[in-house]
Amino acid sequence: MVDAIHIIGGGMAGVEAAWACARAGVPAVIHEMRPKVGTFAHRTGDLAEMVCSNSFRSDDHEQNAVGLLHWEMRAAGSITMEMAARHRLPAGGALAVDRDAFSAAVTAAVRGHPLVSVVEEEMTALPDDGSWIVATGPLTSGALAKSIRQATGAEHLAFFDAIAPIVHADTIDMGVAWRQSRYDKGETEEERTAYINCPMDRAHYEAFIDALLAAEKTEFREGETAGYFDGCLPVEVMAERGRETLRFGPMKPVGLTNAHAPDVKPYAVVQLRRDNALGTLYNIVGFQTKMKHGAQAAVFRMIPGLKDAGFARLGGIHRNTFINSPTLLDDRMRLRARPWLRFAGQITGVEGYVESAAMGMLAGRLAAAEAKGATLPPVPAATAVGALLSHITGGADAKTFQPMNVNFGLFPPLPEARSGRRGRAERYKGYTDRAKADWTAWLSGTVAQAAE
Repeated sequence: MVDAIHIIGGGMAGVEAAWACARAGVPAVIHEMRPKVGTFAHRTGDLAEMVCSNSFRSDDHEQNAVGLLHWEMRAAGSITMEMAARHRLPAGGALAVDRDAFSAAVTAAVRGHPLVSVVEEEMTALPDDGSWIVATGPLTSGALAKSIRQATGAEHLAFFDAIAPIVHADTIDMGVAWRQSRYDKGETEEERTAYINCPMDRAHYEAFIDALLAAEKTEFREGETAGYFDGCLPVEVMAERGRETLRFGPMKPVGLTNAHAPDVKPYAVVQLRRDNALGTLYNIVGFQTKMKHGAQAAVFRMIPGLKDAGFARLGGIHRNTFINSPTLLDDRMRLRARPWLRFAGQITGVEGYVESAAMGMLAGRLAAAEAKGATLPPVPAATAVGALLSHITGGADAKTFQPMNVNFGLFPPLPEARSGRRGRAERYKGYTDRAKADWTAWLSGTVAQAAE
């Protein structure tokens, strides 16, 4: 039997790496410090715990790069996508899950696989030999982060990631709020009413912005800087960028009609998305925050419909560590200076649950093939997985490297595609059709190679 692949971290990337190894017939060992060593963001010792949002974002695999990534991961046997499907919640066109049930199911499946074992221990230094995948995510422990900096010979990069608050559904005033997905999106009534909407008129919006700007914020330690990732900005930071920023961002009123006053167009709308299967918890969409807890409760209760809101969890903020992957990793995700080490997930500079899981899945496949004495063909750059891989292993400018969600801007251009907004739908469909064909062919080739 081939030697085991060792994986540091039991988050999205780590479990996908282990699952990919096991599916290839290669044993995998996950080294996870929780629950023995906790973090301020995690609540359990489960694998693949979701700490920020309960959404994997758009599931549209024809017009959205994230939805395409879902499709590619499903085709490759992703454990994340399998369990997300089993524990899916209504969320319009998004893929949202009951976060506790999802993580519990992933944990049971991974721990129950005969080729996967989980060791509950903190790794404080990078190993000197073997085959390892570092998938420690945004909350890499201090000791291991120090070891990574020593191994890479470069200062690590950091930004601050913020967590949105969660509200008890029975404390939302449905005499003010109403249920509707934007543009009534969804195939079922449950999908079309997946969000709770809280309307604001102009005076209320202006007062809310004033309160956001005046609220007491979390202070950073000396020497820390707030290099935020634009896809996860704290709500008050968005407000600081301009009083209308929120109204054209998470509080945009488009595609929504107030069921209580159909003829009155809201000036702004705060949306809440279902967070568990029971429908008892809702998270405030796009409202990551670094306000102190006392200020959060006061400010968020200014939102119409949330006057008496009870919070199951208030927002928070944490430091997120990632390496400068374009300078450090080869096209097989190996650390050039120490090729027995692969990096995967958010620590490589991809942003989001899905992107992190996809990179873990790919790292597992690459490591398993190498363990069996094989080399997989290059991942097509026109696929969602390949576009992310290309970005972090040389496609991005190392001098300005920042965390990145998957998006069509990372894909090779389509020949003769129409440019501009009018050609967007046709262009996006072209991207996804090409990616699906390339990904299917790549998977077929890797399966055939594994069988030889």
